[in-house]
Amino acid sequence: MSHQTPNNISQDDKDLEINHVEVINRQDAAGGAVDEKYLSHAQDDAARILREVGPVEYTIEDDRRVLRKLDIWVCLPMFIVYTLVHLDKSALSYAAVFDLKKEAHLVGKQYSWLGSIVYLVQLVVQPLSAYALVKFPMSWWVVGNVFCWGVCLCCMAATHNFAGLLVTRALLGGFEATISPSFIAMTQMFWRRREQTYRNTAWLMSSSVAGFIGPILTYGIAHVKSGIKPWQGIFLFLGCITLAFCPLIFWMMPNDIGSAKFLTPQEKVIAVERLRDNNTGTKTSAWKWDQAKEAVLDPKTWIWGLMLSCMAIPSSGIGTFGTLITKGFGFSSFDTILFQMPPYVLTISFLLGGTWVMNKINLRFPVVAFFTLFPVAGAAALLYVPRDRPHALLGAYYVIMLYTPLQPLVYSWANMNAAGTTKQRTVGAILFIMQCAGNVAGPQVYLEDEAPVYKTGLYTDMACWSLLFVLICSMAVYLKYLNRRQAKKRERMGRMSNVRDMSIMTLEQAAAYKRELAAAGEGEDVNAHAFDDLTDFQNPDFHYIL
Repeated sequence: MSHQTPNNISQDDKDLEINHVEVINRQDAAGGAVDEKYLSHAQDDAARILREVGPVEYTIEDDRRVLRKLDIWVCLPMFIVYTLVHLDKSALSYAAVFDLKKEAHLVGKQYSWLGSIVYLVQLVVQPLSAYALVKFPMSWWVVGNVFCWGVCLCCMAATHNFAGLLVTRALLGGFEATISPSFIAMTQMFWRRREQTYRNTAWLMSSSVAGFIGPILTYGIAHVKSGIKPWQGIFLFLGCITLAFCPLIFWMMPNDIGSAKFLTPQEKVIAVERLRDNNTGTKTSAWKWDQAKEAVLDPKTWIWGLMLSCMAIPSSGIGTFGTLITKGFGFSSFDTILFQMPPYVLTISFLLGGTWVMNKINLRFPVVAFFTLFPVAGAAALLYVPRDRPHALLGAYYVIMLYTPLQPLVYSWANMNAAGTTKQRTVGAILFIMQCAGNVAGPQVYLEDEAPVYKTGLYTDMACWSLLFVLICSMAVYLKYLNRRQAKKRERMGRMSNVRDMSIMTLEQAAAYKRELAAAGEGEDVNAHAFDDLTDFQNPDFHYIL
């Protein structure tokens, strides 16, 4: 096979690229033929692609070309959909600034329940979503739900009371429930673990992008004089935008690597083989109850879940009441909407910077723990700064909003530390259920008679972020213990114990390390079970990422 290297790289890099040629022609661990019935059930869908196409050689440049295609055709529609999720979810908060509570005759905690009902319904339907992600074509499932929630948001414009708003918000929440778990699964399915950090950041960062463009859209919509109320226009316009994007999402987003029409057969094999170092597999359509049981009994699952609950309580509370808190500083409705924009620009910068640092040091927990300190400080300032200093209060509110990078960073970290299709989907469902439970509780601690300070809500948020800091450090200790256990397992098998994790290396670093392993006689054994649909507890080659 001939290949070319760019003229602007060094001779060492050229030699490294030539040596990074993968011959994809795998057999089972014993070196014999693999029973087809076993392959179709036990292994994931990637094994079928490898068998059907046969051996393929590829270079680092081929790897990067496939990665670019995946980013355009998979990551971009994920980013668009998740931006729509947050725009539509925030529509209630934007509408509240323009007298929704008054005109819909909301009293007591009814507005709080409009914030909570979305997550309460998501909590209930999440097990169905986890099963659907294994059994149904993923992109079709996503697009169908996007269309249905767009319709629900449009229907909110026709409601005039609490009952109507509650029903439409509940339906919207049910259709949105599958999006986060679907995209977590897709990220695991298409990218290496090192790459997953940036891709998870990309689609989860859309919450900050929506937080920036949402106020702009709302500001314009609220000025339109069309015979309907501003809050009705907000619901109708954002719902129609969601419906308009459905055909594009359906056209672009693949169900899996095998259905990716933008990849040639050879590129599909490369896309599969790129994921071997992950040891997490890609996807199988067989639901395995033993993996589901392992997910439930795995302590990591519940520590991650508690982390997400600790993030969700403040996030949903501030997401629902943030505009009302800002308006309570003495600003007008239009100024309040525009003042929601600046913190999201800052959070995007923090999120990108944090992601870069994590990949640079190959550690997640120090960065995530550091980010918990900002919202604690902001909430304390918001409680104790005098109320006659609106601009100082606004600054404190902006510091609180730096909690936004926490969720994408923790989600990305959790995704990397589970393997096996059924286990991954089960873990994702449990995490999302616990996040939904936090989201349900969040608006309830913001008490109407404490407006506009909401002391109980802010104290609760500070407690949640403080507990989150402790959980992050505890998880790092536990993952270090699990890696030591994996090393001892390999040693008992007569293999090299101190194998490094190639899934978090650069392509050049991984190529060089594979040569080292080959020279040590370890190369054939490492990652041999990557597509056997094994869990992280079952696969001795799995590495936990701190």
